[in-house]
Amino acid sequence: MRAQPKRQPGDDRESMVGGRMLDEPVFDDASHEKEIDAAETQAAGGGTAEKVGAQPKSRSTEKKTPRRQPKKTDKEKGLAAKIKSAAKKVIKKVQDLVAPKKEGSKEVIINAEALETRVAVLEDKRLEEFTIERNEDERIVSSIYKGTVRNLEDRLEAAFVDIGIEKNAFLHYWDILPANLDKQYELVERKNKRRSTPRISRKDIPKKYPPGSNIIIQVQKGPIGTKGPRVTTHLSIPGRFLVLIPYSDQLGISKKISDPQERARLKEILRSLDIPDNMGAIIRTAGESQRKRYFVYDLAMLMQTWREVEKKIKDDPSPACVFREPDLVERTVRDFLTEDVEHIVIDNAEAASRIKGLISKVSRRAQGKVKVYHDARPIFDRHNITRQLEETFSRRVKLKSGGYIIIDETEALVSIDVNTGSHKGGKDQESTILKVNLEAAEEVCRQMRLRNIGGLIVIDFIDMKKRGDRNRVLQVVKTKLRRDKARTHVLPISDLGLMEMTRQRHSESVQSSVHDPCDYCKGRGSIKSALTMSVEIQRKLNEILKRRQADQSDYHLIVKVNPTVRHRLQKVDEDLIINMEKEHMVKLSFREEPDFHAEQFQITNGLNNEVMVDVGTVEEATS
Repeated sequence: MRAQPKRQPGDDRESMVGGRMLDEPVFDDASHEKEIDAAETQAAGGGTAEKVGAQPKSRSTEKKTPRRQPKKTDKEKGLAAKIKSAAKKVIKKVQDLVAPKKEGSKEVIINAEALETRVAVLEDKRLEEFTIERNEDERIVSSIYKGTVRNLEDRLEAAFVDIGIEKNAFLHYWDILPANLDKQYELVERKNKRRSTPRISRKDIPKKYPPGSNIIIQVQKGPIGTKGPRVTTHLSIPGRFLVLIPYSDQLGISKKISDPQERARLKEILRSLDIPDNMGAIIRTAGESQRKRYFVYDLAMLMQTWREVEKKIKDDPSPACVFREPDLVERTVRDFLTEDVEHIVIDNAEAASRIKGLISKVSRRAQGKVKVYHDARPIFDRHNITRQLEETFSRRVKLKSGGYIIIDETEALVSIDVNTGSHKGGKDQESTILKVNLEAAEEVCRQMRLRNIGGLIVIDFIDMKKRGDRNRVLQVVKTKLRRDKARTHVLPISDLGLMEMTRQRHSESVQSSVHDPCDYCKGRGSIKSALTMSVEIQRKLNEILKRRQADQSDYHLIVKVNPTVRHRLQKVDEDLIINMEKEHMVKLSFREEPDFHAEQFQITNGLNNEVMVDVGTVEEATS
């Protein structure tokens, strides 16, 4: 599993909001993620405690000793597969009879406007997926670039590549060396002998990609904070049912397709496809139960796209974007239109027509699922999504049981606190706590998807004495995370009730994307109180008065402050100010300045207008 770096200061809005929504990563780079993240953090100036200078071995030389298993005959395998398949069919029929599928249980609602597009997936009218894309933002994540290598850093085991944006892209050596398919995919042997793939080792990288040379890369993560985008040479272009991997000859099939007979059928289809010898492909989860002609058509479209990419690679000068990830509307059709989706409702006729055109290439019958929304009432209001979004993205999220969770995104981590709230329960306190924690575990997993929370996440569950209760909560979290497209890694709950986990993400959280840091509080979420400011001003006045020359008479100081602070000084602290005037034989005047920040004040000499103290200027307060 991937380990995520801590979020860095300055996670401000960058160039993308939405990213790719694939089933899972295509290539296996999880085993080197910690090393890559450490190098990337150090390159961004964040420093690291991890050793990043270790020499990586070529993936092609890594060997694992396979565990010996007793061999089964083909007859035994075939019989076992048939029994499993038949049993699953019987179970499914029974489930359908006992709990038939509700009509309209899953809907995709699209709000397409001039400045942004929003997509919500509802399951039984409950918001389960949410994606937003600003139309003026450049789609960087998953796009392919022809870049120029600017420099190589052997200390970091990385190259920095100019792709035509503000910050150079970070390319770790592990993302240059040959890679195997991710563990989420089963490798499928080709019918013909695989080509002899030219292998590259670490020592070959400076020769193959010296500074000034061109390189073809794909963006894995967009720029966040001080970090530039992270890129890889392991390209992949997703279609509806297939993912084309142009620079690898590996074939694979998603392990989420569990039926043995269906997997065997899809493997034969994959082997029979006219995939060039120097390219590979994998079958996505959406390919389950699809006919061969859909895969043939999908491959043809992907090959046409790749030919266009190759032409741009040949003709366009570096740096240049040679493949742009489709917009949110097209990605929604590609990634969310599954058999269980009853309707796609959109409030833009032009976008609806484009969706129908995309769907018709796969299934004309499915075009009937697209509905155009014409009512004056906003589409998200009509489907009760606006209210759910307001509840979802507030700091405090209520639970049905009466409990609630508090979610705080900080620079270092995301903290989630679970509370019983109004759910006090009866005499059995342990069962009450378990019930709230189980409900909170489900809601936390939903919130992480909706908010696109990433990095280190710490969940403070209500303390549970029994190990069995802690394990039940852990199991619920793991089960609910299976539907999450982002890679996660979860640790068991500690004796203190803390669960630590990491969640991979390719772009900013929704909160970072749609909110700017507050200029007034500098993103702290709080400001100094009027009492605190009164103490600081009186302290500074005492300092000035004690340094004053003994022969200075008729001393007059003017204090300019925010109206709230002036009220505190002249009303609440009036006696203290009068005593100060008597003690130091000085006249103190206070003037309110409505434009002053709450933490700003200025002290001037009333006789010559000399500014003696100027604290918290507007520029400082809003910087």
